[in-house]
Amino acid sequence: MTRNVRETVSRLIPDPGKSAILPKDGETNILITSALPYCNNVPHLGNIIGSVLSADVFSRRLGARNRRTVYICGTDEYGTASETAALKERVTPRELCDKYHTVHKETYEWFDIGFDLFGRTSTPYHTEICQSIYLNLGKNGYLEKQVKEQTYCDSCAKFLADRYVEGICPHCGFPDARGDQCDGCSRTLDAIDLIEPRCLLDKSHKVVTRSSSHMYFKLDAIQPRLEEWIKESYRKGKWSPNATTNTEGEIVDARIRSGLHPTPVTRDLTWGVPIPPLGREDDKEMDGKVLYVWFDAVIGYASITANYTPEWQQWWFNPENVKLYQFMGKDNVYFHTIYFPGMLLADGRNWTTLHHVSTTEYLNYEGGKFSKSKNRGVFGPQARETGIPASVWRYYLLATRPETQDAMFSWADCVFGNFVNRALKFVSSQYNGIIPESGDEPGPLTPNDPLDGEFINEVNTLLRDYVDALESVKIRLGLQTAMLVSNRGNGYLQAAGLSKTLLVENPQRCAQVVSRAVNLIYVLSALIYPYMPSTSEAILEQLNAPARVIPDVFSTDILGGHHIGRPDHLFKPIDEKMEAVWKAKFEGVGGVSQEAPAPKRKPKKTAADNVRTNDAKENGPKSEEALALEARILEHGQYVRSLKEKKEAREVIDAAVVELKKLKTELAVLEKT
Repeated sequence: MTRNVRETVSRLIPDPGKSAILPKDGETNILITSALPYCNNVPHLGNIIGSVLSADVFSRRLGARNRRTVYICGTDEYGTASETAALKERVTPRELCDKYHTVHKETYEWFDIGFDLFGRTSTPYHTEICQSIYLNLGKNGYLEKQVKEQTYCDSCAKFLADRYVEGICPHCGFPDARGDQCDGCSRTLDAIDLIEPRCLLDKSHKVVTRSSSHMYFKLDAIQPRLEEWIKESYRKGKWSPNATTNTEGEIVDARIRSGLHPTPVTRDLTWGVPIPPLGREDDKEMDGKVLYVWFDAVIGYASITANYTPEWQQWWFNPENVKLYQFMGKDNVYFHTIYFPGMLLADGRNWTTLHHVSTTEYLNYEGGKFSKSKNRGVFGPQARETGIPASVWRYYLLATRPETQDAMFSWADCVFGNFVNRALKFVSSQYNGIIPESGDEPGPLTPNDPLDGEFINEVNTLLRDYVDALESVKIRLGLQTAMLVSNRGNGYLQAAGLSKTLLVENPQRCAQVVSRAVNLIYVLSALIYPYMPSTSEAILEQLNAPARVIPDVFSTDILGGHHIGRPDHLFKPIDEKMEAVWKAKFEGVGGVSQEAPAPKRKPKKTAADNVRTNDAKENGPKSEEALALEARILEHGQYVRSLKEKKEAREVIDAAVVELKKLKTELAVLEKT
């Protein structure tokens, strides 16, 4: 089919993982990581939205602006959690990690997560880089030996790491408290404080306490430099508020405010990175020990990059040209804003350190927490069993991304539609699939256009909002803005009166409307690419156009004479009857109400919530008048929010709110007729 598309708008950066990308001096090069998932279980939806999916959107968005970007993640494989899970499954730690690494990788591939590399921490590169940092900490005076009491199993003849010990909680009396935390009262514990401690390997074994030597990282010694680094990084990277800093950039972490203490970096385990000798008298006391998983896990970002490219140091020792963005859930903030940066500062080399941290709150499931043990919630591999496409899952999770407060997954919200089919079908049926000559010059459309100036200005404003949202890592706001663009397109078709009548009575105007609608669809393909890459690809296939960059302004890029592909629906309707089936399947033991009470207040609706349509309703698709009203409501809602953000006068805001309510009332009346 003949193509007639401006080449200057093409996306040049390949899709993630297609070829190794290296930073370029003088350009903005972005290194992205998402928190490494434990390799002892399967990921649930909260894990996916909390780090990997959000980071994927940001990575794809940068690629769609032709920026050099690398996105790294992988499984965190060493430590007690993997050893104990392997014991329960009666396999070796390596066999367990091989199994769950594959499960994670396949799950993320199904969700269209575009890692440049999804690696793992149990590699030779990982051992080499971890040991080099450990040795530098020792050389620079940041390691000290401490002797501590620790649980010891006489029958196993070895020290027991915290998760190898169970017993009675000294605080609440819960009988099966673990050595690191009590599931009864949620308090953190020291294994030696458990009453009647039991060995996880054999409950009949006798558990005692003995002294054991370990190396500690002197965080207290690096604290003054670390505090200065946190303040500077917060200012430059415009961190979102988190557990370490508040909205003013003040350090609020209780551990820093009370003074950091030395923290252990070694463990009495076999599954981990072996401790290298420091050339000191106490080296023998470290024989047979491994690095603590929290020490080695964060180094996994660098080691996985080393497995991605032998030139990994161009990314990790290049702070002048590389900015590091890290995505995680709220429980990982300490390790990425205090522990890991402190380690890199103490190492002494010129590391690329954190520029921006993006965190999320927890995504809960229908009023309760996700729980694998209770079979509650949708876990990654099960998502495909619902028959809902990955793009729809991505849309829903991102539209409800818990950025400022815990969000709730609900089956009732997981339905939406789009406007693309309407315009392309008109081109196919009325123009034999060929874009007509519109009279518009190739390139940016003038905002002073006599007929569509207001429309063009509104699209340009939305494009600025979209770019600003993702520059600021406001993932959900970017998606809401993309949906506003889509609905503005629907409103444009309605206002312009696209129909066979227009084609007959004013063919030149009809050609212009068609051209501008198709080019808006082309823009939309780029805007939704970070969020729903498969849907973006389907739109491009229907347009018969190459992948394009995210533009700054609305322009004519698909030109007259271009042949489009075959129009088709992008999504199949979701049968609302399946909601009850899925809820029953995934609510787990005892339902969800026993885990946590439902929130008293309903979560605020977002713009993305408001644009969802339900093609499965018995009364058929919405009328053009209803679609136009919805578009006006969305636009006016955006206007009201902007007034509030700018803190305009109360009477101005009140008048705008009254108008918004009026529009909603008109829509309600229309839908009843």
